[in-house]
Amino acid sequence: MAPKKPLLEQMRLNPRADWDINAIRKLCGEHGIELQPPSNGSHYKAVSPYLAGHLTIPYKRPIKPVYIRELVEMVSAHEAAKQQIEKE
Repeated sequence: MAPKKPLLEQMRLNPRADWDINAIRKLCGEHGIELQPPSNGSHYKAVSPYLAGHLTIPYKRPIKPVYIRELVEMVSAHEAAKQQIEKE
């Protein structure tokens, strides 16, 4: 049996899967990205302490592939910025 791939890699390889907000919450938690629940509306906000701006992700399921791709890009940029700051 092949070892299970990390969640980030699973999302990168298959953004069209039936991803839900719990998977998004888990990925953000693993990488230190804050996922803020909606205060008024239906969109969560993913906020990185290393990046400017935020990403909005709808709560509605299934989450569209475009949001998963944007989240994967955000996590990759977050990790790169984090490593750059730790180098200095």
